[in-house]
Amino acid sequence: MAKRDYYEVLGVEKGASEAEIKAAYKRLAIKYHPDRNPGDKEAEEKFKEAAEAYEVLHDTEKRQRYDQFGFDGLNGSGFSGFNDINDIFSHFSDFFSGGFGGFGGSSRSRQRVYRGQDQRLRVQLTLEEIVNGCTKKFKIKNDQTCPKCNGTGSSDQKTETCKTCGGSGYVVRTRQTILGIMQEQSVCSTCQGTGTTITNPCPHCGGKGIVKGEEVVEINFPAGLSEGMVLTLQGKGGAAPHNGVRGDLQVIIEEKPSDIFEREDIHLIYNLKLSVPQAILGCTINVPTIDGQAKITIPAGTQPGAILRLRGKGIPRLTQSGAVSSTRGDEIIEVEVFIPKKISKEEEKLVSQLLDSKNFEPKKD
Repeated sequence: MAKRDYYEVLGVEKGASEAEIKAAYKRLAIKYHPDRNPGDKEAEEKFKEAAEAYEVLHDTEKRQRYDQFGFDGLNGSGFSGFNDINDIFSHFSDFFSGGFGGFGGSSRSRQRVYRGQDQRLRVQLTLEEIVNGCTKKFKIKNDQTCPKCNGTGSSDQKTETCKTCGGSGYVVRTRQTILGIMQEQSVCSTCQGTGTTITNPCPHCGGKGIVKGEEVVEINFPAGLSEGMVLTLQGKGGAAPHNGVRGDLQVIIEEKPSDIFEREDIHLIYNLKLSVPQAILGCTINVPTIDGQAKITIPAGTQPGAILRLRGKGIPRLTQSGAVSSTRGDEIIEVEVFIPKKISKEEEKLVSQLLDSKNFEPKKD
């Protein structure tokens, strides 16, 4: 199925509110839910398509990137769609378990799957680290699997089927309305959707299966990143209660300003100041690059505002897949001619001799 615009998929305008987006997704999720369309591959694809659109548009950062850059803007965000139906139910477990007009999760997987907290980490990178890429380690505080009960929440590793829901993880209530008999599904309040209850809760974690802790995470930063990009490390966030699915770690890139260069997309701007004699006579001069020093030739008669370019001395370009390409930007050298505000008497005499020189008379271009 060809990729369609996410707003078109949900049938909402580009300026739609969060509530409108959620309502549109709920409508489509009910319409194409596998329990209503058993064996219908087309309905299954539309169910996944709607989930992908909702995942992007209900997330403020992903939506901003999508609005600005389209599908390419999601590269590097860590989101690449869903693998299968169960992946959707796991990701949106709270959404599907809260009463869905008689439709909860898939009939193949009714019990609630807990998901750990997503973590956010802001990382400041130098220009050199952005150009070359780097690997760094960070100590992060987040929820950890309880070491005493191995995440089960039980001190003796024993559980029993929930008597309230019979192990399904949800309860269905029937009520009479003016439209007829309606069924509402909700998470079982006794077992919180797990389908089981713990006889002897673990005293270390209080039966949750998680405790507060910290861990060291190693992150690989590819070359070519830029301010505001988000790297999503799946499964590197907080541990989930009852051995559920770990959350994600979202790494937000901040670029430390350089004392030497300014950045313009994948190009680097360097401001070169020449003396009047250097600009008039020309010279050979060393200029800094991100890789070291480079020797360049300044032609005689170089004008203020002239632009020189060092090919391939800029920033690597990230490909659409997030890989680093062999293409690099340039270093753009902007020339300024330094005019001293104060000079000596001797220098004043030398400059005065040039006042009557025809070559120093301003000429129209």
